Amino acid sequence: MKIVLQIVLWVVIGVLGYLTYNSVYGPVEFNKVRDKRYVDVVEKMKNIRDVELAHREINGEYVGNFEDMIKFIDTAKYIITQRKDTTYLDEEYRKTYGVDQYIEDVVIDTLGFASVKDSIFGTSERYREIMYIPHTDNKEFEIEAGYLEEDGDSIPVFEVRAPKDLILADQNKDLVIQEKQTKSVDGVDGSAIKVGSMKQVNTSGNWPKNFGDN
Repeated sequence: MKIVLQIVLWVVIGVLGYLTYNSVYGPVEFNKVRDKRYVDVVEKMKNIRDVELAHREINGEYVGNFEDMIKFIDTAKYIITQRKDTTYLDEEYRKTYGVDQYIEDVVIDTLGFASVKDSIFGTSERYREIMYIPHTDNKEFEIEAGYLEEDGDSIPVFEVRAPKDLILADQNKDLVIQEKQTKSVDGVDGSAIKVGSMKQVNTSGNWPKNFGDN
């Protein structure tokens, strides 16, 4: 009987120790994993935003799917221009009124072209997996693009999302639920990391600076 009581006592001690560890150190370890993964996700989302901004500069709108985005990266080029202020004599005014009048103008010269791929990704081929959320089993970012009507104008907008459920799928479910309810200046509010917005003209991300430049 004494041996049985000792075994039961050790089991109780073990369970209490496990529960204590989970309550104290579990959240600490969770935060470490979360922060590392969020930094990686944010870095990739910043690349996606750079491509979206390039697409709008060249085509006048954002792209709403990754297949077209990759094609764009492979083929698109920036036009490199040089802007120069110039002044010239208005000959017609001089002939009509006999007085010299100078006109100020701007001349834009095309100097060449630069690859979007090289400008954003250099020699790396990582853009071919730009659709996949880091630390997931090749789950894809949610992406959308379209227009907002504002003061009679149609303004291009886009939004890219990475649900926290996917990023933290292998972590403690209770801690993930708490994380999705985050409201903090040092955290990512809401149920997903996102950049851009389909509801307002905005190309910023919803993450704080400790996870990357916004």
